[in-house]
Amino acid sequence: MGLKSVLYAKIEMKANKDVFYDVFTNKPHLISTMCPLHVQGFELLDGVIGTVGSKICWMYTFEGKKKISKQIIETIDHEKKVLTFKEFEGDVVDIYDNFKSTLHIETKGEIDLISWTMEYERPNENVPELVNLLDFIVGMTKAVDDHLVKMN
Repeated sequence: MGLKSVLYAKIEMKANKDVFYDVFTNKPHLISTMCPLHVQGFELLDGVIGTVGSKICWMYTFEGKKKISKQIIETIDHEKKVLTFKEFEGDVVDIYDNFKSTLHIETKGEIDLISWTMEYERPNENVPELVNLLDFIVGMTKAVDDHLVKMN
């Protein structure tokens, strides 16, 4: 049993929240064109894009190295705008156990916020928290948001 960790970030979004959510739910293959410095590829491994149980693979560059993340889509809640991805194979789960990331879009007052929550287990205290990965996800999110704003 590892050391449980949760990291959380909220980012104010400028783009339309429905369009942003639709990209991550139904058009994830477009993300690599929206933020090519972060994500270089997407592949549907099994299932149908935008459905729970589908298996997907991301190819990305993190800290100057090519990485992969194979995930299963665990949750899709269109009403609450929530997506949960559980990594079952890839660079993160080679070191960390039970890695899960959740995207949630919410409105506070007149501000739309993108929230990312990462949950995982570190094998021991010598293994660092994934703060750099959270920073990477925030950067990717801002790049997608900026791209969507420019398109409109």
